[in-house]
Parts: sequence; C-alpha cells; structure tokens
Amino acid sequence: MTLTAGVIAVQGDVSEHATAVRAAAAAHDEPADVVEIRESGIVPDCDVLLVPGGESTTISRLLTEEGIAPEIKTHVRAGKPVLATCAGLIVAARDTGDDRVEALGLLDVTVERNAFGRQKDSFEAPLDVDGLEEPFHAVFIRAPAISDVGDAEVLATWEDRPVAVRDGPVVGTAFHPELTGDHRIHDLAFFETD
Repeated sequence: MTLTAGVIAVQGDVSEHATAVRAAAAAHDEPADVVEIRESGIVPDCDVLLVPGGESTTISRLLTEEGIAPEIKTHVRAGKPVLATCAGLIVAARDTGDDRVEALGLLDVTVERNAFGRQKDSFEAPLDVDGLEEPFHAVFIRAPAISDVGDAEVLATWEDRPVAVRDGPVVGTAFHPELTGDHRIHDLAFFETD
C-alpha cells in the first residue's frame, strides 16, 4: 500500500519535506506519494501530514482562509500523524503567544516566536532526541522555543528549553529537520508512533 503524505504547501520548505518523507518511507519499504496542499479537500485523503516552516502568521491565515485548518484537526482526531516544524510548530500549538496566529491546538504547548533570535542568529546544534540512538544535527532558523509544556512529551531540549515534543500523533520541532538530509525525525513522527 502506498503512503499518501500531504505537505501543507502554502509556504515553507515543501520540496525538502517531500524528499525527507520519501526517504523515511523507503527505509520502511513503503512507497510514498507526496501531495502538496494549498486548498481544502486534499487532507482527508492523506495518511500523514507535514506542516513546514515559513511565517506563522501567513501560514495560519491561509490555512483558515482555504478551509484547511479544520481538516487538519479532523486528521489528528482520527489519530493520523502530523509533523510540524518551526513555524508549523507555532501554528500547531495550543498557545502561539501571538494573537495574529490562529492556533490549531494540536500540541499542548505554549510557544515563543523567534526565541533563539532573528535570522542572523540562526545556528546548528547536535540534539539528543528521545527515540534516536545518535544525536540529530538540528538547523535552527529564527527558531521558536516551547515556553510551557502541558500534556505533551518533551523529546529534545536545547539550552534547557524544549525544542521537540510529541502529543499523541503530532510531533513538533522548533528546528528544520528537512534541511539536513537526515530523515530520522520524519521516521520518528510517521513510523515510530508507538
């Protein structure tokens, strides 16, 4: 059976996420069909979803305007996996810390936008991630941090701040796993869900 992976394509690293999810699926001997989502009606046919980085206020507005937001919530209620990265983490949070961003409420966390600084403060770091045997080389670009964790499970921290969490079928990261060529975070989100 072919895995249908939907990448929210209103903004962000769409092709990089498509490559990573294909690599993760191939590692499990599963073919993957990746579809780009810019309008409603596509999410219900997806097995897994990716909400990439970009600009959280823009992503939030377009998800609402295009009618995609309620479909993502239904996807999660059905227990289907979601990986939300950087701005995607902000949009997926319970509390975005910004009234301009309409929270999807998929992750029981509060986030702080640009917590590690602006674009010029971007950095890379080795992260110990629960579920991964070796450190993950994480790329942080205008990265948010998680300032409060409710029922979500913390998977990784940097400077004593949570930067990766799991809440049911949803994994959120403050960093960009799709920019590394290492598909282990996609694997963790979509294939290691027990």
